[in-house]
Amino acid sequence: MKIAKYKETDTEEIIKLFYETVHTVNAKDYSLLELDAWVSFHELQSKVKSWKESFLNNITFVARNLDGIVGFCNLTYSGHLDRLYVHKDYQRQGIASALVNMIESEARKLNVLSIDTDASITAKVFFEQRGYQVVSLQHVVRKGVTLINYKMTKNLCE
Repeated sequence: MKIAKYKETDTEEIIKLFYETVHTVNAKDYSLLELDAWVSFHELQSKVKSWKESFLNNITFVARNLDGIVGFCNLTYSGHLDRLYVHKDYQRQGIASALVNMIESEARKLNVLSIDTDASITAKVFFEQRGYQVVSLQHVVRKGVTLINYKMTKNLCE
């Protein structure tokens, strides 16, 4: 596996990975109604432009192997870890850890003092194992459906 900076040509593969991961990996913690509120198949094309802009305007890394993109993450310059997703077929292989290590290292270089994220129920344990602390339980409404996630932070100065 190789981790590299995001390229515009990665966008559509990333969005496909995002959809498939949410609807497979997160299905153990969220209902189909909640998963469709999070991301539905019909809205994928509408994400291309806004995600491309977000990835280009923030710190974005992509993990690849011979099969293609197996994970991605991005961080705002103010320290918000906005997205971290690993391909449904490559879970528990250290890809998320490698991506977060890269993001945290980059944040330290930029003198970002802490990182915050909105972690799904599924991702909460992963972040806790990496030293992130739950700040609050959140009820996020998307398309009229309430989703639970957690505001979490990690101090990078420790």
